[in-house]
Amino acid sequence: MILHNRVNKDVLKQRLKESTEERLTLSFYRYFHIYDVHAYRDKLYLHLSELGVLGRVYVAEEGINAQISVSKDRFEDFQHYIDKSDELQGIRLNIAVDDDGKSFFKLKIQVRTKIVADGLNDSTFDVTNRGIHLSAEAFNELTNDPETIIVDMRNHYESEVGHFENAILPDVDTFREALPVVENMLDEAKDRNIVMYCTGGIRCEKASAYYKHRGFQRVFQLDGGIIEYARQVREKGLENKFIGKNFVFDERLGERISDDVISKCHQCGAPCDTHTNCKNDGCHLLFIQCDACAKKYDGCCSKECQEVIHLPQDEQRKLRSGINKGRQVFKKGRSEKLVYKSNPTKKEANPVTNDPLSSLMQEAAK
Repeated sequence: MILHNRVNKDVLKQRLKESTEERLTLSFYRYFHIYDVHAYRDKLYLHLSELGVLGRVYVAEEGINAQISVSKDRFEDFQHYIDKSDELQGIRLNIAVDDDGKSFFKLKIQVRTKIVADGLNDSTFDVTNRGIHLSAEAFNELTNDPETIIVDMRNHYESEVGHFENAILPDVDTFREALPVVENMLDEAKDRNIVMYCTGGIRCEKASAYYKHRGFQRVFQLDGGIIEYARQVREKGLENKFIGKNFVFDERLGERISDDVISKCHQCGAPCDTHTNCKNDGCHLLFIQCDACAKKYDGCCSKECQEVIHLPQDEQRKLRSGINKGRQVFKKGRSEKLVYKSNPTKKEANPVTNDPLSSLMQEAAK
């Protein structure tokens, strides 16, 4: 059996767009040792393909990180497979809260060095000595304390469209970059309550263990991340402290948690929190674009890219020859062409957006 997709992505996207099948988007992760990563990857691909699963899965010697969608009609079968799996049984499935079922159009399972790129040498500290997990209710209670420091462990384009009230938002491009930046910011607050959060919890699993190793005394993490928090808030009728959208790494690029729109179109500055990728195949820049600008620029990030997409396909291919842009969902999404997007220079030390806790940090440093 072929262990990869062989159908053109445009055909698959069109099928997904036209499909009336109800699908659930969900994510899960687990740290566990995989002795033969490639064999595990192939076995997983066979099983998930048989279940009609679509999505993106990373496997490494340290475990698995998956964002997928499954048909509602096959979800019970999928759950049965998880329950029978020695490696995955008991795993928490983070089910999307704002989902149209159009999140993925194919199944892709990749072998990676790590399931999340963090730049850490795991042999130098105990990765299982993690921070204390908090439910949504416990998170709300602890963050009501003005002495608690809330840290967003995500990238700038994620926190730009949504974040928790009073959170520190490091203006970083990657998780790897965030780790030392956050440590430097909180160096004088090692005895304070530090509460971290991310999309589904996986980044905080590693970050909390690392910060405990670095001497932070009271480290907490939001169990299941923003996705699980939003689910618990809705089911239990709790106060929602998250404002805006939760950025997600699939075709949706975001799920709404509150009605607040806290960001702006990168081209005109109008209130907007809709991420998109530039329609120029030689660019694919991730940016925020309102409907008016999408129409004005034909879905492109600039006039230059707009001109390119109207060229004959042969000329477009020549222009991007040797340039493999691929999917830019994970890219930093900064460009001097985007007038209303922050572009900090490398000379700036520890840039932070939405700095409501600057006075708190000054106090902590006394």
